[in-house]
Amino acid sequence: MVSQQILSQLSAAISDTPAPIYQRVKQAIIGQIRAGVWQPHQRVPSESELVNELSVSRMTINRALRELTSEGFLIRMQGVGTFVAEAKAYTPMLEVHNIADEIAERGHRHSSKILVCEARPADAEQALQLGIARGEQMFYSQIVHFENDIPVQIEDRFVNPKTAPDYLQQVYSNKTPYDYLMKVAPLTSGEHRVEAVSASASQSSHLQLKEHEPCLLIHRRTWSGNQVVTSARLLYPGSRYQLFGRFTSHG
Repeated sequence: MVSQQILSQLSAAISDTPAPIYQRVKQAIIGQIRAGVWQPHQRVPSESELVNELSVSRMTINRALRELTSEGFLIRMQGVGTFVAEAKAYTPMLEVHNIADEIAERGHRHSSKILVCEARPADAEQALQLGIARGEQMFYSQIVHFENDIPVQIEDRFVNPKTAPDYLQQVYSNKTPYDYLMKVAPLTSGEHRVEAVSASASQSSHLQLKEHEPCLLIHRRTWSGNQVVTSARLLYPGSRYQLFGRFTSHG
């Protein structure tokens, strides 16, 4: 049974704004989760407890909990109960940020492991992406990024040497490629393409994935002026990351 204090706090958090009651219940629960009052993996009040404490119908509570589950705030386990889901980290989909800064903003610690950092000739596809000739030298790095020692991204980056000639001389164990690239070739434009993919055996190992766990892959190209600076593939575990974007309509 959930403590009366938790139920009383939730009841007090429900606003009196003119909105459907199920939405107000939802927002109150989300508020408790975001404020840290309800912690990840904590059991939440049952439908009966919520009905009695909030004096609303079971249908209203059921809808609120069902929508919160589909939106990823709660996990409902048949015959066991409903629990607060562990919050997924997110990365802005239509913006370019330093992953180290994103992690720091969540109050967590960033670290990285360099797998590859070398010069190599560009194949046809890489040359097309970077706007250079096939066989021309390019720089390539592969880095695994960690959040509190948990792997959250594999960064495969192809770099145009004309825009970042000292790329290979940087020490990426204590900074990210973003830091150096923004200094020598400030971003002026970029493009993204996102897809759901299955990881290779090597990628699964680096990201510590469960069998058949899906991933999110962002293909990103960035420009400084009229020159392509990098073409990158950013692979995220689907269970630990979500993408976030916002747009406005000017119609």
